[in-house]
Amino acid sequence: MARRTFGTVLVAVVTLLSVAAPASAAGRPVVTRAALDPALVAGRGASVGFLEQEAENARTDGVVIGPDRSAYTLPSEASGRRAVRVTPGQYVEFTLPAAANAITVRYSIPDAPGGGGITAPLGVTVNGAHRQRMTLTSQYSWLYNQYPFTNDPGADLLHPDWWITECSCVPAATTPAPVIAKPFRPSHFYDEQRLLLGRSYRAGDKVRLTVPAGSEAAWTVVDLLDSELVAPPRFVPFAANALLFGADPTGRRDSADALDRAISFARRAHLKVYLPPGTYQVNRHVLVDDVTLEGAGSWYTIVKGHGVGFYGETAGSHDVHLSGFAIEGDVRERIDTDQVNAIGGALDDSTVDSLYLHHTKVGLWFDGPMHHTRITNNVIADQIADGLNFHTGVTDSVVSDNFIRNTGDDGLAMWSEKTQDARNTFDHNTIQTPVLANGIALYGGVDNTVSGNLIADPIREGSAIQVGSRFGAEPFAGTLRIADNTTVRAGTFELNWKIGLGAIWFYALEKDIAADISVTGDHFLDNTYNAIMLVSDFPVKDLYSITGLRFADLRVDGAGTSVLSARSAGSASFRNVDARNVGAVGVNNCGSFNFPPAGSEFALTDLGGNDGGWLAPWLLPNTITCDDRPPVVPPPPPSGW
Repeated sequence: MARRTFGTVLVAVVTLLSVAAPASAAGRPVVTRAALDPALVAGRGASVGFLEQEAENARTDGVVIGPDRSAYTLPSEASGRRAVRVTPGQYVEFTLPAAANAITVRYSIPDAPGGGGITAPLGVTVNGAHRQRMTLTSQYSWLYNQYPFTNDPGADLLHPDWWITECSCVPAATTPAPVIAKPFRPSHFYDEQRLLLGRSYRAGDKVRLTVPAGSEAAWTVVDLLDSELVAPPRFVPFAANALLFGADPTGRRDSADALDRAISFARRAHLKVYLPPGTYQVNRHVLVDDVTLEGAGSWYTIVKGHGVGFYGETAGSHDVHLSGFAIEGDVRERIDTDQVNAIGGALDDSTVDSLYLHHTKVGLWFDGPMHHTRITNNVIADQIADGLNFHTGVTDSVVSDNFIRNTGDDGLAMWSEKTQDARNTFDHNTIQTPVLANGIALYGGVDNTVSGNLIADPIREGSAIQVGSRFGAEPFAGTLRIADNTTVRAGTFELNWKIGLGAIWFYALEKDIAADISVTGDHFLDNTYNAIMLVSDFPVKDLYSITGLRFADLRVDGAGTSVLSARSAGSASFRNVDARNVGAVGVNNCGSFNFPPAGSEFALTDLGGNDGGWLAPWLLPNTITCDDRPPVVPPPPPSGW
């Protein structure tokens, strides 16, 4: 009898609502961005070197799973909320849309019965030949239970004294004690793997992924394939070559000390450090200060190990420039006190460019004070926690053209704990499928900008963009500009409150939100619930408010419930906000739930040009239109405006 791996039952249930996958018309490739027609997101998100193809648009004898936006299901964590399940002997075949010599496959396979993951093969052929084999793994996926989660599917509740929505109770304080099904809250199902094909192939060539007969994985879910034409390895002349200082490109010996020696020499000689092609084992932090470290390209130079990371000195570093290599960590569980991030510390006047960061806790976690740092053109994938976090006193810095997928917490965050983050910009990044929390999160700050980003498919307890007074952050001050971003399939279900959130979510939990905040030129597409959500948590609803927000030149194409849900005291103005395919009343205005005779505690100002009938005159300025949990009407797919 075949070994039963965890996840079989989950997929079987999901598959009941599945249909056979359609082949693309005449075998032509369907290229998407965040599972959308690229025309809908033109000019937004990161500029990347690969082309995305969703498995559900490819040729296959497998089965499409989804769509589904419920937490804890395989389709809900897939890009576009659909994927393809194949069993041993089945395939998914992609037609290359352009010349390529490398692919990235995003996939899921079952966990081991007791947790900890399995490995399983996946065959790769091009045009029926040129066979290669990938070894897939679930050792970095399948988390369970309450925060901060566990790898054990059989574990009891980590926090029985916490309220949980499954029983609407505090289990430890309930008699009789509720029976909680195990595994409890499985999540974080997907991983990705890269493969160099060994030569270049032309547009129109067929890349087939086949699960071999006898695979230990009872099923494999293929989410998507990214294909690209990777440039040859880069050689850096007139540099301190790490091989000359004892670095081992075979990965058999630890190269951390050799990197220390190369960095020390390069600083004295005013040279760069060059890491040639190879896999370098590093099992600790490498401290960097006043140095440039370049690899041959992230597909060729790989720094790999348990605890690997490049960190600023304790007192802070400056003029650090890292580029052209991959960091492959070995983080399989979330322990927030562990410093197992790919890049960490404080780096002033520095750059981090064209890295591939994989399987670490956080891709880049910066503890300020620090300033004038640029984070550009990186790929950050499969993190246990955040993609990037500007934590405490990061100023005058830019994060742009980065691609972030499958983070276990916020994709990009600014967290002004104790000291304000100020004058920073998150610009033209792509964030996809954050499993927990938000695509982009701002916790306090002064004069910051979020612009031109593409944010898709937040899964659980978060939004595409959150502006939050929480986590001990300093109050928002100065200006906050949120402009020209596109979100899609956002606005998740908040499990604790049992309400739907918005694609953009303002949350006054610990302080008022009263800065000069403008939201302009943004597109909110295919929102699961609301496009815009304003909340003061119920215990503090009469203490804190959200005031003076300005919304202008927005497009809302599809909302399962409302354009705006206000569950706070405060005020906002609206100009040229166009909406269509709205499932419920345009404005769901509960205010602070006191329902005074004068109307809702939240006031709306119509500055004109708000089309689609969502902001009717009778709603102004503060009509109570409170439907606490309106029914959801799934919108049609977004289309050109």
